[in-house]
Amino acid sequence: MTEIKRWHPTARMNQMTAYNGLIFTAGQVAEENAGKSVAEQTAEILRNIDGLLAEAGSDKSRILSATIYLADIASFAEMNSVWDAWVARDAMPARATVEARLTGPEYAVEISVIAAGS
Repeated sequence: MTEIKRWHPTARMNQMTAYNGLIFTAGQVAEENAGKSVAEQTAEILRNIDGLLAEAGSDKSRILSATIYLADIASFAEMNSVWDAWVARDAMPARATVEARLTGPEYAVEISVIAAGS
């Protein structure tokens, strides 16, 4: 049986899990840049995702799918300006972006990914 691995547990979830060669991150929000611009929040979230994937022995080039939640879909272009600079052109994942009410008004962006392990 393949082992389930879990990282950074909280009271309700783990920040990342892995099973059968796949890595799943929880929705990541910007803690240091909460309340700041969509671009600043997106950049922090993507740095966090880089760090989580590195812990699991993977990286952004192995992301298979990303789900992006925006508090205001009007910020789509601002978020994309940061995303486009971060994502590898030859390794873009499948992606969905939706407008959603996030857990607090200080959060403008939340991102979760599924990646292949190493």
